[in-house]
Order: sequence, then structure tokens, then C-alpha cells
Amino acid sequence: MSDALDTTREFLNAHAPFDHLEPDALEFLLPRLESRFYASGERITDPDAGPARRFHIIRQGRVRGENPSEDEQVSGKAWELVPGESFPIGALLGRRPVHTVHRALEDTLCLELSLEDFDRLRTRSPVFNDFCSRRLASLLDRLHQGLIAGQLGHSGASGQLNTPLGARVTREPVTCSPDTPLRAALTTMRDQKVGSIVAVDGEGRPLGIFTMTDLLSRVTLEERPLDTPLRQVMTPDPIALPDSALGFEGIETMADHGMKHICVVAGGRLVGVLGERDLLTSHPLTLDRLVRGILRADTVSTIADQLRELPRLIGAVIHQGAEADQILRLITRINDHATRRVLTLLRSRHDIADIGFTWLAFGSQAREEQALTTDQDNGILFRCKPGQEDETRERLLPFAQAANQALAECGFELCPGNVMAGNPECCLSGTEWERRFSRWIDQGTPEHLLKSTIFFDLRAIDGDPGPVEELRSQLLHKTAFNSRFRRQMAANQMRFRPPLGLFGEIRSGSDGINVKLHGLTPFVDGARVMALAAELPATRTHERLDQAVSAETLREDDAHDYHAALRYLQMLRLRSQQQALAEGRDGGNRIRPEELGTLEGRVLKEAFRQARKLQGQLAVQYQL
Repeated sequence: MSDALDTTREFLNAHAPFDHLEPDALEFLLPRLESRFYASGERITDPDAGPARRFHIIRQGRVRGENPSEDEQVSGKAWELVPGESFPIGALLGRRPVHTVHRALEDTLCLELSLEDFDRLRTRSPVFNDFCSRRLASLLDRLHQGLIAGQLGHSGASGQLNTPLGARVTREPVTCSPDTPLRAALTTMRDQKVGSIVAVDGEGRPLGIFTMTDLLSRVTLEERPLDTPLRQVMTPDPIALPDSALGFEGIETMADHGMKHICVVAGGRLVGVLGERDLLTSHPLTLDRLVRGILRADTVSTIADQLRELPRLIGAVIHQGAEADQILRLITRINDHATRRVLTLLRSRHDIADIGFTWLAFGSQAREEQALTTDQDNGILFRCKPGQEDETRERLLPFAQAANQALAECGFELCPGNVMAGNPECCLSGTEWERRFSRWIDQGTPEHLLKSTIFFDLRAIDGDPGPVEELRSQLLHKTAFNSRFRRQMAANQMRFRPPLGLFGEIRSGSDGINVKLHGLTPFVDGARVMALAAELPATRTHERLDQAVSAETLREDDAHDYHAALRYLQMLRLRSQQQALAEGRDGGNRIRPEELGTLEGRVLKEAFRQARKLQGQLAVQYQL
């Protein structure tokens, strides 16, 4: 008996979540597991058998989940389970019958636990209970922690970007009145050994901040006397975030505004001041230096030099626990700064000062989902009097083409499909854009559907955003009332299928899997269809999923799984691009599943299954 328990213990210690069970929970589990053999083809669970009564862990063999009443390859409900995987957790938690048949694909041995002991184990083990409640997310947490631990050792930095700002504050803020003489403020900064001081009102609300940068630019260079009141040289209305905001929001805010410090408030009252070094402690490269270097660049080549530092900074952010979607937003914000600076440098070289126009981003930049390597998808929306469209376009095109070339010099590859502002087809007046979108929606040709996957994600980067928001509103209204076009878009999003075989196994070709096309695209396209159907204003994929839940067009449990799967695939792509850049090679969208560990291979398969499930839901909804 002891040898059998030791063998079982060794097996469980090799598979999540059992390898992380608390010692007393593992000792509770081991003697209660019963081994049962199932011959090839035998049903292990059946919807007709009543509420599920046993928890199964596959010890050896393979099990297929199947639903003969549906097209499993469309619905995403066919899958294969292998040793270490378990079922049917959802049915046990819900005290209901299983939805699918679990059938042994070959002679199979399962370790089984009664429903009563399953419940007792959940009570005894927070690890097991968390796994049962949030299966995919729990595996992803384990995977993410393991990756960070491997990269950082025991630095303790893991996860700090997803802890509240209040937890990062380690000392009382240094404050004064806005009427404090400059000499007194500087003396306080020296005595307290800080690089900033915050001017507050009588209730402790921040009114301004004075930093060493202000000392140089507003005091020393302007030869201000030291009896000058602080209010005359401080930066007024400092950016303040609540103490409940996450560390990444602080980093994001710094990137948006090109600043080194943020005020942390509770109920409007200042409770601390954090610098970038307080949030990004593991890397010498500073976000502030990178953003300021872009904003102050006087040549395109200088911008390009600054952007070459971006992968190193993003590496530090990844190592400190940021989620994939947060990292993509940060990359996009920095790229937005670079785009705006390029446009500023080029404007003076072209006779366009009297033209009102907005620089547009399409695709991943519009969704704020740009990765480390990306190409350009951009355009121009200009304003002019009726009849002057061609004349205005001719004046703007040289500027737009120069901007496309400059952005290419900065590392944003020219779009192979020529979706760029320098293309006359992408440099249009607001009325022309509206007519074009209306034609695509009304006609819905294959070419129109392909273009809609790029152009229907749009965002203003530089210039007046008002006309762009008006265009987006018109677009959402038209698609919401055109079910034929939405059905065509839903069918179009089936183009890229997750690489799963008949039994749910991952299929990988000789050159690996394109994780962008076959992993991310099903989520991006599916969320877009839902947004257009319900007139959801969001552009980011994760935000669209959340808004679909609020609009009651998507179940919260499904959205939770889609979020987890999408974040994993986004992070997997980022890691692949990091490796490609480090090795000096092109690409980064392709991965080889066989090079992943057991746990990560399991997560990848589940992420692909969730993508297939989302496609299946849309197929059912639109009767495809």
C-alpha cells in the first residue's frame, strides 16, 4: 500500500495543480483516490447518467470529450485530455450532469475521488479550490509566476506592477504651502533627501509639484530669486492617482505625460509621491528618459534611436509582473508619442498649415495592442469645403508619404497592403470616409470584409479627435442595423482556425504555428463582431469583451476564460518577438509547441480551445 501511495504521490507531484497542494491537503487526497480502468471506447461520464458524482484524474491513456449532437469542430467542444488532466469539474461544482461524453480513446486508467471528498479537498486546499474556480486563469497564474521566477531569481519584484500604488508608498510625502519661498522649499528637499516637494492646500490636496527638473528650467536658467513663492515655479495641477490604482497605471500615466513622478491620493488627500524607480526597480533604463527623448527629438533618426531601447524597457516591465494587455498598451502609447513627434518634425517642411486634419491609426495601433514588431496601418481624415477634396488631398499626400517613410525609418515597417496615409485611398475627407464605410457595409464583398477587419478599428493619433468619433458612431449605427453584413463578418472571422486536430490535439507544421493569425485573430475578430452588433464604443479587444458582458451579449464566465486565453497568447507572442529581436532575426509571430514545457503546452491547448469556442458561439448565433 505504501509503495502505491508513493507512486501516486510522485505522479501528482508532476502535474498542476496537485504539485502545489498544501502538504496536509495532499495527505488527505492520497488515500482517498481510487484507481479505475476503462477499456478503449468505454464511456467514463455520460449526460444521461444524472448529476456527476466522481472527480477523475487521468493516470494513463487518453480521454476525449465529445458531444454527438453538435459539430464539435465548429462548436469547439471536442477535445482530448491526457495524463495529469482532470474532469468534470464544472459539473461537480454545479451539482449537475456533464454536458459531454468523456470516452476513453485507448485503454485508460483514472484516479477517482468521490464528490464528498472532492468538496472536502476544496475546503482544505485554497490551491485546489482556486484551480477549480478559475481553471485556465489558475494555470496561467502558475505559468506566469514560474516564468518570472526563472528570469528574476529571488529578486522579489514579481507582480509589483499589479499591486496598489498605496502599497508602494514607503514614506510620508514632503509637502509645503504654495506660498512657501523657494529657499525654504529647497532647504526642505535637501534635509529630507528627496527630489520633489508637493504644494498642498489646507486639507492636504495637491496643488502643484516642484522637482529638480523645475529647478533647472524655471529657476536656474531664468535666474529666479530664492524668495520667489513656490507657486510661481512649480508644475501646477500635478497628475494624481488614487492609492487603489495599480502600479502599472502609474507607469502608464508616466508614459502618457512624459513625467517622472506621480502623486498618490486617498480621498483627494496626498498620501505619497512615487517616482518611476519606485515602480520599475529592476532595470536601469527609465521610461521617463525614453519618452522625453522621443518628445524632444529634433530628427527622425533620434526617434529611431530611442525606440531601439524599447524592447529592453518592455523586458523590465514583463519581469515585474505586468499583464500582456497592459504591456501592449504601454508599447502603443510610446509608439503614439513617436508618431506624433514624426508628424511635428515634418509639418514645417510642407505647405499644409491651413489644413485641418487628423492622423488615424487602424488595426493593432487603434486597438492599443501593438507588439514589439509591427507594420503601419494609418490614414488621414481631413476637413475641407465641398468640391475641394482632390485639391486638399494633393497637398496632403507628399506630407503623408514622407511621414510613412519616416515611420519606416523608426522601425514601423511599410504596410504590405498599402494601408497608409500616403495612399490616396487612405487620405480622405470625413464625408469620403463615411461614404466608403457605408459602401463596404451595404455591399459586403469579400474585399470589403477583408478591409473592414483593418479599417473598422480606428483611433485618432494626432489632430482633432471629434470627426473620428463621429465617424465611429456612424459606423457602429450602420453595422448594428445591418444583420447581413454582421453575419458576413462572423463568417469571415472563421478564416483563421486555431490549430487543433479532430481530438483537440495541437497541430504544428514544420515551421511552427503563427500565433498571431491562428491564436490572437479569432479573439480580435470575434470581439469586433460583438462590438459592431451591440454598438459597443470600445476599441481594445479586452474592453470589448467586458462591454459585451455588460450588454448581456456574452456570459461573464465565457468572457473570463477568453480574457485569460487572450492574455496568454499575447504574452506568448511578446516572448517570441523578444527572442527573435535578441537573436537578430525577423519574425516572432511563430512558435513551436514542442519547445514549450508540459504546463505551458497544456495552457496553449486550452487557449486554442477557447478561441475555437468563441468562433463556435458566433457560428451558432449567426447560423453559419
